Amino acid sequence: MALPVAFFGVFFGYPVVAIVGRGLKTGDGWQFGRIGDVLARPDILHVLWFTTWQALASTLLTLLVALPAAYVFARFDFPGKQLLRAVVTVPFVLPTVVVGTAFLALVGRGGVLDELWGVRLDTTVWAILLAHVFFNYAVVVRTVGGLWSQLDPRQEEAARVLGAGRVAAWWRVTLPALAPAVAAGALMVFLFSFTSFGVVQILGGPGYSTLEVEIYRQTAQLLDLPTAAVLTLVQFVAVGAILAVHAWTVRKRETTLKLVDPALSARRPRGAAQWTLLGGVLASIALLLLLPLGVLVERSLDVPGGYGFAYYRALGRLDAGGTFLVPALDAVWNSLRYALVATVIALAIGGLAAAALTRRAGRFVRGFDALLMLPLGVSAVTVGFGFLITLDKPPLDLRQSWILVPLAQALVGVPFVVRTMLPVLRAVDGRLREAAAVLGASPLRVWREVDLPMVRRALLVAAGFAFAVSLGEFGATVFIARPDSPTLPVAVARLLGRPGELNYGEAMALSTVLMIVCAVSLLVLERVRTDSSGEF
Repeated sequence: MALPVAFFGVFFGYPVVAIVGRGLKTGDGWQFGRIGDVLARPDILHVLWFTTWQALASTLLTLLVALPAAYVFARFDFPGKQLLRAVVTVPFVLPTVVVGTAFLALVGRGGVLDELWGVRLDTTVWAILLAHVFFNYAVVVRTVGGLWSQLDPRQEEAARVLGAGRVAAWWRVTLPALAPAVAAGALMVFLFSFTSFGVVQILGGPGYSTLEVEIYRQTAQLLDLPTAAVLTLVQFVAVGAILAVHAWTVRKRETTLKLVDPALSARRPRGAAQWTLLGGVLASIALLLLLPLGVLVERSLDVPGGYGFAYYRALGRLDAGGTFLVPALDAVWNSLRYALVATVIALAIGGLAAAALTRRAGRFVRGFDALLMLPLGVSAVTVGFGFLITLDKPPLDLRQSWILVPLAQALVGVPFVVRTMLPVLRAVDGRLREAAAVLGASPLRVWREVDLPMVRRALLVAAGFAFAVSLGEFGATVFIARPDSPTLPVAVARLLGRPGELNYGEAMALSTVLMIVCAVSLLVLERVRTDSSGEF
């Protein structure tokens, strides 16, 4: 645990504490009275209210749309199911900047809805809610559907034999068994919506601001560190509470159910009702998930005078307007290089952390497990700005170093590595390690000969997730990416922030490139995924 604890202490705890200290500590000591002053401001109360209710609304809408799909993937067997499962997961690994750009092309000014029917949803809460459903759809399908496929359908059938109707049997038998998974999925959707940044920044306009967006505004635009520090503490407390409840639901799901092989519970749809349900789910996937991505690709090819690759070719030219010091296309190489380094760091730190969690128990270890999840919910803006004000002196003077970006990206990748590898490592029989040690194998050889062959596939899956989320990290890198080395999400955001048809087209083209890279990463890891590698 030593290296993971040190890594999180230096590159997560230290920057966050430093930002809070800058905001709440003066020469006269800590000014905790500022917390009450900030939270009493009407504009901050409005931000807190909007952040909470839009996260609740996003969660309810996602459950409403995704639960039928979870049932279809759990109980039905149909051609193309595995490919469709991978397609459904693609939005979750897409950068929020790409999600926002895709919906901007669909519902924004000059978008498909605007051209066809004169309807615009950008700068409205509906665009934000739809984008959150798009992004979190796979969370519910994977979390709930994964458990649903392992529930013994004969329990519900027995209830119906005893006289219960279809609805009553589902309500009294299946729903209580699914409740921990539904709660876990809902909490994760709420967490991602509560901390939303890129989607709200692009689609919400100046009228809507979540805590994360407000922290960015107070830090980068107004330089009001006391307010940013208070909001960071509020978000930290809220995220900690959500993660604590989520951990409880996961433990309950793991310890209270008797499960069966998923292959035994899936069958071809029978009857008009089941075929109608399957058709409805496929239609919802096409409209909600595939249409925005298709529109994004179409807009990247829609050049003056027809369709072509002019916007893609423009990415290779140096921008005369001064948005970048290098051609925008260089951001592709920068992002790949950063993401590869971040993946290596995340695998090293996350692998050690997962190994430690399988060999130790107790409250301290459970607290360490919760610590590993915090980067998913604590403001990435705070972490990025904290990097700038803390890692600027020897022996950690990294402000001018390219490694700063992969370090920030690795913080987001580590939780995915841990959650992917932990179930597999826990499944390894400890007696195998003991037998190898008795036969004279060193600890390193025991790991190489016993653990590594069993976790190899899980390691590849973890690497794929870490690579995809590192590639799309935006909240921290928007602060620390250098002008001569922009990442893809930062480049897209800067292009969208400039007026002009060419900038808009280049943003669409660059977003399409980023989408393809993330989708390919996801499809590759889906091919090596095993049921024993766990679900995030």
